[in-house]
Amino acid sequence: MCFSAVVQQNLDLLARQHKARVDIELFENLFARRAAGADIRLAKSLEANFLDPRNAAAERIARHIAVYQTAAASKWQIELFQQKTRLADAERKLKARAIQKAQDDQRIATGKIAWLRARLADLKRTELTGHDARIFPFWYAPVIVSEAGERVIRPMRYHCRPGGKPASIDNRYPGLYNAWRDNLTGFWKNQFGHHHAYCVVQSFYENVAQHDFEKRALRPGEKPQIRVLHFNPQPASDMLMACLWDRWLKPGEPALLSFAAITDVPPPEVAATGHNRCIIPLKPGNLGAWLAPGTDLDACYALLDDRERPYYAHELAA
Repeated sequence: MCFSAVVQQNLDLLARQHKARVDIELFENLFARRAAGADIRLAKSLEANFLDPRNAAAERIARHIAVYQTAAASKWQIELFQQKTRLADAERKLKARAIQKAQDDQRIATGKIAWLRARLADLKRTELTGHDARIFPFWYAPVIVSEAGERVIRPMRYHCRPGGKPASIDNRYPGLYNAWRDNLTGFWKNQFGHHHAYCVVQSFYENVAQHDFEKRALRPGEKPQIRVLHFNPQPASDMLMACLWDRWLKPGEPALLSFAAITDVPPPEVAATGHNRCIIPLKPGNLGAWLAPGTDLDACYALLDDRERPYYAHELAA
């Protein structure tokens, strides 16, 4: 499963390199809904597109970002005060005698204070780091689709909710951010051959069990331990990750555009780490055919099989 990925989120760059139009109305709607309180998760790299607005839509998005940041800062400052109070109370009780609840409160409050301080500092930071382009399941990212022969960049949620399915499928099937190649004509039959897309990624992360990484069985009484591995293509390059997407509609609710990365059996260097899936990087020359699939599913499979084949170096994620 491609649990997380570093995604190219510079919209001007994507538009130039892929000869695509940015659907600015959808981006504006997304930022407006987040400012109004919707649970919409966006990477800092996506926000950076609007730090220096050059048109009216970008100026409105910048204002939505400011509203969101003000509300988030206020919420976290209140929670920070509450946790500081909790910590002070716990430490006062522990001076008298050791109490398990006070010890738990001290530990939990200390962790939350550190987390809140980091979030508040991150909120004010404007200089981007590589981590700022990373997305996780249920985060939004720029995805490229084709509409009437034109490539369009749209924000989509990284966890596909197929059209016609109940919203509860998000919780019942938490792995719908990936679409297995061997299930494309099964669960994904209404998207495969119909709704194709790609996302420009620079690297990806996978959760790997420690014992699988060490190529051994679990020891008696041992519980599985997860380590996160960061995979980078060598030489470093953008990867055109094959995706499926869909539009979910329900009266009275905003439309949801969401996508899933197609994954397949991994190459040897990924399999050697104990992981069993890998993304499929499309070849640039196959993008036109991929974005405009016909009724020939064998041809669609052929595009997935005629993939780029970088070597994936890995490292333990920080």
